[in-house]
Amino acid sequence: MAFLDTSNLKGDLFGGVTAGIVALPLALAFGEASGAGPIAGLWGAILVGFFASLFGGTGPQVSGPTGPMVVVFAGLYASLADNPTLVFTSVVLAGGMLVVMGVLGLGRYIRLVPYPVVSGFMSGIGCIIIALQLSRLLGHEPADTGTIPAMAAVPGALMSPNLSAFALGAATLAIVFTWPAKLGKFLPGPLAALIICTLAGLVLPAAPVLGDIPTGLPDFIIPSLTQDSLFVVLEAAIILAVLCGIDSLLTSLVADNMTRERHDSNRELIGQGIGNTVAGFFGAIPGAGATMRTVVNIRTGGSTKISGMTHAVLLLAIVLVLSPLASQIPHAVLAGILIKVGYDIIDWRYLMHAHRGPRWDLVLMALVLGLTVFVDLITAVAVGVVLAALAFVKEIADLQLASLESDTDDVNDAETADLLKSAGGRVMLFDFSGPLSFGAAADLGHHVRERSSNETSVVIMDFSHVPHLDVSAAKAVETIAEDANDYGRSLFITGANQEVQNVLAALDVTQLVPTDHWFTDRVAALRTAIAELDDPPAGAVPQPG
Repeated sequence: MAFLDTSNLKGDLFGGVTAGIVALPLALAFGEASGAGPIAGLWGAILVGFFASLFGGTGPQVSGPTGPMVVVFAGLYASLADNPTLVFTSVVLAGGMLVVMGVLGLGRYIRLVPYPVVSGFMSGIGCIIIALQLSRLLGHEPADTGTIPAMAAVPGALMSPNLSAFALGAATLAIVFTWPAKLGKFLPGPLAALIICTLAGLVLPAAPVLGDIPTGLPDFIIPSLTQDSLFVVLEAAIILAVLCGIDSLLTSLVADNMTRERHDSNRELIGQGIGNTVAGFFGAIPGAGATMRTVVNIRTGGSTKISGMTHAVLLLAIVLVLSPLASQIPHAVLAGILIKVGYDIIDWRYLMHAHRGPRWDLVLMALVLGLTVFVDLITAVAVGVVLAALAFVKEIADLQLASLESDTDDVNDAETADLLKSAGGRVMLFDFSGPLSFGAAADLGHHVRERSSNETSVVIMDFSHVPHLDVSAAKAVETIAEDANDYGRSLFITGANQEVQNVLAALDVTQLVPTDHWFTDRVAALRTAIAELDDPPAGAVPQPG
């Protein structure tokens, strides 16, 4: 198979050109919002877009600056504005981390982040983007960086708006929100707003504009680290790498659903890593797989990596020839475009239907959203994943405990049910239906103790469907065995595979169960137990009560 598939060359070229036109205003806007400047946004779209497509694992994926990546990068750029080299060092490191993650095969694990966490995180990013642009829409610049200072600046901007800027921003919002879909196939709404409102800005006085934009090729940056900034740079690199992985692989899943293909997640991480590494070396803002641009590419015919590379080449031609014209673009126009981007990132579909689903998922989503907006991104994701994992463990533990069969009404096997009935309640069978987790282990001993009665003489634990036992579950079995000895009950274990037996033996649990009380199937164990009831062994301890 050829490295570059030219079987759909016409569709790929058309899709790439269309995606490039869509990407142009977004790259300028993201570059301006990042603090590094519009040209850094364009070069980010070019370099990440080209190399991520060339080396990535999702055919029609179009990569470039995205809202989540820009939010993290903007915070880093604001904190280290006096030393841009350190900022782009973090981008280079993030790219290297992505390559390592792909080589180690971690792509499959990044996709395991629960949907409520992803939804809350992405919606929080959308809220941040909108909050950061509200003052700019009114012709003002927030006095400080961050979400809260940006929100605090809005009342002052409302009290003394720049009317020219506000008119241009309002017109931009009107265009991007109402642009007809039929026209969008030929001229995307964001690009139409950029052209129309920039031309209008030429006749409106006092609307702040981008100003001079550098032309030509970017300078090469040699990464460097200082002891004082080491933690900040490494933390930002980790956040950027994880964020890029999540953002890109979620977009890859969207592409898979549209094309009925299957992407290579680890190769995609490597491609994104190479793209971001190159971007960092040339002072460009980082990027990831961009959902909207990827969808546009697919819908207009793109299906292979040639389309993503074409998108980058088109932007390269624009930045080398047309960048002087971009100096007249008003800030308010880019702010309007970004507010639409933020609006689209918010998971409105889930928010509108969340009340019909599990209440916990809605609470988790809202918590992650709040942490994303008011604390920081890595805390939001970490807390969300941990809470989601704990909730899942609790749910599985409850199901495992609920699945224990302990009376004849719960037993499907007729022979087993007849034997239990003949025992008259003196034999209790506990059948585990799957792997025993540490979550179930906490209540396992109490559950067995609670379900057993004073009449119980024999407890049978059936491990036939338990492929694995962790240490917590083994300790719970030890507690059950000790309880059985204390109450003078016999404990039978049946169906335990070699791995389960090895875990129990390693913790000396097997010493608490006589060797003749181990069986391969529960019917044999039941028959032996009933025979023991009819002829109790010498020295048996009387039942309490």
